[in-house]
Amino acid sequence: MTENVLEIRNLEKSFPGVLAVNDVSFNIKRNTVPCLVGENGAGKSTLIKILTGALPRSGGVILLNGKDYHAHNPKEAKQKGISTLFQELNVVDQLTVEENLTLGMEETTFGFLRKTDKVKKIVDVLYSLEPSIDPRQLVSTLSVAKKQIVEIAKAVAAEADIIVMDEPTAAISESEINRLFKLVKALRENNVTVIYISHRLDEIFELGDYVTVMRDGKHIETKPVSEVKERAELIRLMIGKTVFEVYTPRADQSQEVILQVKNVSNHKLKDISFEVKKGEIAGFYGLVGAGKTELARAIYGVDHYEGDIIFKGKKLEGSPHEAIEAGIALVPEERRSQGLFTILTIRGNVPVMNMKKISNNGFINAGKERKVTLDYIDKLRIATSGTEKEASKLSGGNQQKVVFSKCLFADADLLMLDEPTRGIDVGAKSEIYHIIRQLSEEGKSIMIFSSELPEVMNICDSIYLLYEGDMRAHLENGTEIDSEKIIHIVTGGE
Repeated sequence: MTENVLEIRNLEKSFPGVLAVNDVSFNIKRNTVPCLVGENGAGKSTLIKILTGALPRSGGVILLNGKDYHAHNPKEAKQKGISTLFQELNVVDQLTVEENLTLGMEETTFGFLRKTDKVKKIVDVLYSLEPSIDPRQLVSTLSVAKKQIVEIAKAVAAEADIIVMDEPTAAISESEINRLFKLVKALRENNVTVIYISHRLDEIFELGDYVTVMRDGKHIETKPVSEVKERAELIRLMIGKTVFEVYTPRADQSQEVILQVKNVSNHKLKDISFEVKKGEIAGFYGLVGAGKTELARAIYGVDHYEGDIIFKGKKLEGSPHEAIEAGIALVPEERRSQGLFTILTIRGNVPVMNMKKISNNGFINAGKERKVTLDYIDKLRIATSGTEKEASKLSGGNQQKVVFSKCLFADADLLMLDEPTRGIDVGAKSEIYHIIRQLSEEGKSIMIFSSELPEVMNICDSIYLLYEGDMRAHLENGTEIDSEKIIHIVTGGE
């Protein structure tokens, strides 16, 4: 049997306009905890989706236990020995623990479910991992950590050679994290390789045997964790020596405050306070689970909060309708489900937040509607055969451009952009950055919620750093900013 449980050679995955995984090659040793790190967009998730059969590869070779490996779906990957514990847990709350453990593996006699040795084996594995979980209780009554254990038990019972854990500590408490760590170490001792993905660098140093760094879709380095001297070295590998586009300081920055957020707290946010000035581009940077989206949703009135949000001198009571009427527009992170009417055409989407602008006496002016739509198709270079194409039939990047067009046409005084350039090619990114700067010069205030550090450093006047719902730092751009220190802060460093 080879020393390597997994060998990845020249792996590639391309999407239209993007090479998400670019000629990646590295090995994973048997019975270890190899960790996979990199900024958002580094290619980690795409790589894992290929390994677990959720995405087909565009090129390259994968060897599992020395043999050529192909999986067309996650079920086939599991059958071949690779199970995945995703950040979004794959459990059914309405079923019992035992029903979840055996879901998809049920055996029947004359239409009646019957218990088999296979079921007993899975339940025994669960009991060995966590005796306090009753197989008969509903999964809805379990904590997130115990739901994870249910999934791990299923993977172990299936005799997986590899278990992939994607951000497993994102939603669990400190005590549950400690139990998870003990479980990971126990799995390693029982000849299971655990591929561990986390933005929390301290976890890498505590758990990992090896660390693989990815950046911009490429494999940067794989080395023993024991040879990584400190967090700073790992951070340098993650961000590289990227030369950010030089930020141009604003010479005429207005001092008029347009938005005040005072002591805002909710299920995620912890006593957040800041101000945004007229014409300012304010950036909110953090990694997965930092609270960026929750902050945007609170300001927009989608999520309940305690504290005060004051816009143009008036306290907001908390509803999207009120926010839109006040002059706030949001480009949401989940564009397809929250930002688009996918059954409508591009023409039906672009003007929807400002219908008064294309109407005469309550009737839509078809000429104005078409002209506005064509203007944004041209301005944002939306790839389409015309204004009548359904939004659902556009690529992800072009759907994002339609959402952006809709919010720009709303003519808001404050434009909130949650991951504004995700899924957009480099050329379109540049165009959107240009539009953002132009809007700022016209006196519009912009809030950018991003997990891309170059984006925030390139365009934002002020930068707020978030970690697990807490505002950790506020930096003014144009002064000397240490990107390594920023990564240190947003990964939990003091």
